[in-house]
Amino acid sequence: MPKNKRPVICICGMAGSGKSTVAKKLAKKYRLKYYSGGDALKALAIKEGHKPREHGWWESSEGISFLEKRKANLKFDKKVDEELLKVAKEGNVILDSWTMPWLLKKGFKIWLEASIEKRAERVAKRDNIGIDEALKALRTKEKETRSIYHKLYGFKLGEDFTPFHLILDTENLEAKEVFEILCKVIDNVVFCSEDC
Repeated sequence: MPKNKRPVICICGMAGSGKSTVAKKLAKKYRLKYYSGGDALKALAIKEGHKPREHGWWESSEGISFLEKRKANLKFDKKVDEELLKVAKEGNVILDSWTMPWLLKKGFKIWLEASIEKRAERVAKRDNIGIDEALKALRTKEKETRSIYHKLYGFKLGEDFTPFHLILDTENLEAKEVFEILCKVIDNVVFCSEDC
């Protein structure tokens, strides 16, 4: 991996894998900008009259309704991806995105893996809902999201891992442990000096 003075780090993983939590913490630690594809989509949802809440909105009936709009008109996702590509060109950024690992030629790309059962458990706890409800919402959301990205770009989210430099199984790890592991990797791969 060539050393880059203006790093771009992509964090990817399905809902409940811990990607947004760890991406924000890493951005703070390394003094990098943080950009989220999900946040950018929420901003577009607001313009469409939706009222996204902080956590769990994507798994709610309103979030699924906006997902249907995205599926019917791919302009929402295209617009977000165009914005993220511009941000990536500037560097010094952590991108919390489902598409950037495939669309960007540069950067260090991390996939966080966990079973759908474990992720549903985390989402249920985060959003104060039942595990069955979380599981159902995740299955619906992920099926539709995969369909959007396959239609737009041809890749299979959660199945194609070719762009990634690191795949970390978070199934049995706490958020703090995920953060510590990623810090060690980033220190040694992304920010390592020439004499490492």
